[in-house]
This record gives sequence, structure tokens and C-alpha cells, in this order.
Amino acid sequence: MSDWLLIDGARRLFAETCTHEVVQAAEAEQWSSLVWDAAAGAGYASLSELELADALAVLTVAGEHAAPVPLAEAALAGWLVGETVAGPVSVAPGGGLRIEGDSVSGLARRVPWGHAVERIVAVVEGQAVVLSVASAVRVERHANLAGEPRDTLVFEAAQPEEVRAAACDLRERGALTRVALMAGALAAMARLTVAYAGERRQFGRPIARFQAVQQHLVCVAQEAALVGAAAEGVARAPGLFEIAAAKVLAARAALAASRAAHQVHGAMGMTQEYRLHHFSRRLWAWREEYGDEQHWAARLGEALAVAGAENLYPAITGGSAVV
Repeated sequence: MSDWLLIDGARRLFAETCTHEVVQAAEAEQWSSLVWDAAAGAGYASLSELELADALAVLTVAGEHAAPVPLAEAALAGWLVGETVAGPVSVAPGGGLRIEGDSVSGLARRVPWGHAVERIVAVVEGQAVVLSVASAVRVERHANLAGEPRDTLVFEAAQPEEVRAAACDLRERGALTRVALMAGALAAMARLTVAYAGERRQFGRPIARFQAVQQHLVCVAQEAALVGAAAEGVARAPGLFEIAAAKVLAARAALAASRAAHQVHGAMGMTQEYRLHHFSRRLWAWREEYGDEQHWAARLGEALAVAGAENLYPAITGGSAVV
């Protein structure tokens, strides 16, 4: 079980800092130093030093509040290097970089908040390489569906600050962070939708009393509960089977829950002044990062095929302990 004091502190911090106005402004400015400074000051920029379950629980809270800072990336950087990396720091999620002697060249694509952080960690030829953003010859600003920066950094014979063997698998651990963030966003979406349906009145009564609306509310609630349980389970047993299953569930829930939530809200859910889009657009973006449901379903199928038909049910009940 996660440290409840740690989680309660995170809820208070992000509730105070990640207001609608702050998150909305961060999308335009592509960074919120206010949220980062508060999180770093409270110690949440060093999540890699915590037990994995505690770190993922904090990321779930960050997802609940659509925190516009690279908190997950700071944790990933620490896990890759094996210790906390001074921040703000991000991670290059894909390839594109190469080691040439004692320097690094190439493109680091889709780096979260690449222009705003001080350094990035990339996995190059199995090595965790720490690079200063100041050593990039060019930074191209891009964004995902949620308006979160996903920048391209160009390096030419850059001198790394540190090179060591990667301490974890980037894709697997990255998928874990996205499951945690999505679990939080789904929980927030469910609460927001239920509250709206109870307040919005039509034909003299709350729309939550209409059967068609109730079906949508059940869909949002059950998807949030399912992914929440998967996130807690994979935090306890972070094997390939559990990671793959959790990411598949989260990616599919992102579509089903968002569709149901927007049906309940109608046009209100599409306005910039209302918070629903902060969660739905992040869910749509995060479902693609570190492997979508097709990628992880294929990985899951390959593992089960190798294990053999006789191990199908034991794998379902025992997970990575069997596969």
C-alpha cells in the first residue's frame, strides 16, 4: 500500500497549484514553473528515490490534476540512470541519437518539455546518456494532442554529462508512468462527469436520472475503476505481462470513457472554459506514448505464444510469474 501521507500531500499540492487557469495558461506558454517549483520544493521531483508503488501513486495524483510539468519524465530519468538527475529533466522516448567516440549526435524526438528543461536522459545503444539541453544546436517546438510540449532536440558532437548502463527498460517503465497518469485522469473525468450530471437539469430533473445518461455514467465509472485497479496491481508486480495488460486496458478505456463523458456533457465538454478537455485530450495523447494498445497486445500475444497453450490460464491468473 502506498504511503497515505505522501499521497495526501501530493493531492493538496496539485489541488492548490493545478487550477483550471494554471493548466490553461501552461498550454499556451508550454510550461508552468509555478507547478514545477512547488513540486520540486516538496520533493516530488525525486520520485525515483521512492518505492515504485509510491512513485506511481504520486503520478496518478498528478494525472488527476493534469499537472503541466515533466514529473513522470523526472522519475524516468532517475530510474534510467539509477539515481535522481538534477532537474528540471526530461527523457528522450525514442531513438535517433548515436554515440560517436566520446560525443553524441542526432535527433532526440518528441521530448516532453524539451525546450523548458535543463537536461535530458536518452537511451543510446543500451546506455543511459545525460545531455544538457544547452548543448543542442537546435530545438524545434512541437506539442501532443493535449498541448503538452513534445520537442525535437538536435545534437552535433555534444559532450554527455554522464554515460552509464541503462538501469531499466525505457519502454516498459515509460508505459508504467502512462498507466498511472491515465488512471488519475480517468478518475478525475469520472468525478467531473458524475457531478455535472447531478447538477445539470433537464425537463425539471437532473439528467443523471435519465436511463440513457446513467448508462454513460456507468461506462465512465467502470473504466476508471478498472484502470485504477490495473495501475495498483502493476505497481505491485511490474512484469511484462502486467505492464502490457495494464497499458492495453488504459488505452482502450481512454477512448470508451472519453466518449461517454463527452456524451453526458454535450457541447459544454468541448469548451475551453470547462476542465473536461484537460483530461480527455491527455488520455488520447498518453494512450499512444510508450506503445499503444496494438503494440502491447502484440507483445502480450507473443509472450503467451512462446509459453504455450497449456500455460494460457496459468498466465492469466499468475501473470509474469508464469510467462
